[in-house]
Amino acid sequence: MTSQAATSPVASDDTLIDRYRDVRARTEALCETLEPEDMVVQSMADVSPAKWHLAHTSWFFETFVLARGDDYRCFDPAYEYLHNSYYNSVGAQFPRARRGLLTRPTVDEIRRYRAHVDASLIRGLERGLLDGAARGVIELGLHHEQQHQELLLMDIKHVLFQNPLYPAYRETPAREPTEAPAFAWIDCPGGIHSIGAEAGDGFAFDNEGPRHRVLLEPHRLANRLVTNAEYREFIRDGGYRTPSLWLADGWALVQTERWSAPLYWVERDGEWFEFTLAGLVPLDPAAPVCHVSFYEADAYASWADARLPTEAEWEVAAAERPPRGRFLDFGRLHPAPASGPGLQQLYGDAWEWTRSAYQPYPGFRAAAGALGEYNGKFMCNQLVLRGGCCATPSGHLRASYRNFFYPHQRWMFSGIRLASDRGDRAA
Repeated sequence: MTSQAATSPVASDDTLIDRYRDVRARTEALCETLEPEDMVVQSMADVSPAKWHLAHTSWFFETFVLARGDDYRCFDPAYEYLHNSYYNSVGAQFPRARRGLLTRPTVDEIRRYRAHVDASLIRGLERGLLDGAARGVIELGLHHEQQHQELLLMDIKHVLFQNPLYPAYRETPAREPTEAPAFAWIDCPGGIHSIGAEAGDGFAFDNEGPRHRVLLEPHRLANRLVTNAEYREFIRDGGYRTPSLWLADGWALVQTERWSAPLYWVERDGEWFEFTLAGLVPLDPAAPVCHVSFYEADAYASWADARLPTEAEWEVAAAERPPRGRFLDFGRLHPAPASGPGLQQLYGDAWEWTRSAYQPYPGFRAAAGALGEYNGKFMCNQLVLRGGCCATPSGHLRASYRNFFYPHQRWMFSGIRLASDRGDRAA
């Protein structure tokens, strides 16, 4: 996930305290339906136990805010090693792939740790002991914790999927049958456009800037995300058995991992079901396909005689639209069918793969110090996704927000929007 660098004035202490309490309480609320046994499991190297998310987000505030003060009493010095994610400037880290082996500290101990950090930080704000730089890091830390709220849901979904009982994380309201709007192309003009976060125009992570110009050719974007029904036709037409559709690395994964459908699709007696945070449910044909890798998205686009959009094409289309959509606060915790005319689902539902490599924008420089490690060192071998998803907290997204994952990964809520060059076969 992304990280660092606020580009806006920091809120007043009272406002920051309220926001801090709200974000921290929301993380705790996401764990209300989990048992301690759920919170210690690590189902693959990319997944972290829910308990670790609770600890690491507290470690962030302790390390980068509280520990800089003279009067802070550290909760446990061992936590610096156990809950450091990848900040080499801070020190060594417990191996990520072995976090599930840490039965101690217990879930209760981690909750006491969170309470200790919360009390110390709020006390510092109330007494005016934290300067502007510290308050800026707190704001960054809150956005960081919102990212971990989404990660927590991604990870617990993968954990629960390993159980043959397919347990639900949380019951959600029954879904009414709907139909997706007919597929259509939306013409998008070419020309010179500006993308990226504008300095001083609200919070942004450092990888969202500097704002710069891009040249776009006239193109088209699909009016909505690809649906389960459309992706199912790709499967029926031998999409996972046709090497000419796939990039070489993707085809190698199809062979070695025996991919035949998106992650969380389950076939029973010729019928498709999908594992969701509400348990195993019949596949909704109108809902966006979700949990596909970049390789699968690219192969589908090739099959459909189209391509994936660039991140600049996506941002220019989204920039004039408010970041409203089905986010975490919507409560569904799963992508929903599109509705209405025009460009739909630009925000929420599912992250949209782009064909753009995750690279620095012209003029980007990583910040000095440990916090500068958060983004710059990951700008290699990953692809950009845009738009947020059903597990992204509301208010956390904007048009310039850049998410990034490796092309083989698919446990995140990732979907597909098609693009087309004017005059190509897809037009």
